[in-house]
Amino acid sequence: MTESGPDELQCSAKGCRADAVWALRWNNPKIHTPDRRKIWFACDEHRESLSAFLDRRDFLKDVVPVADRDTFPDTDTPT
Repeated sequence: MTESGPDELQCSAKGCRADAVWALRWNNPKIHTPDRRKIWFACDEHRESLSAFLDRRDFLKDVVPVADRDTFPDTDTPT
């Protein structure tokens, strides 16, 4: 499996090959430290459904434009 480069980020929705527009930053508190952030990518069409899936599990922390995925507020910087 090859990894996508920064200009080739694709939506994380199953079967979707659209370019990612949004970064959904999340954390599973049962297995991740509080400051850890995992990222799912979403196109405009799947932003809502992917966000809802994570939010129902209390995993979703925030949603930012994909270009800002590595930018964190000073109080929420992952280590």
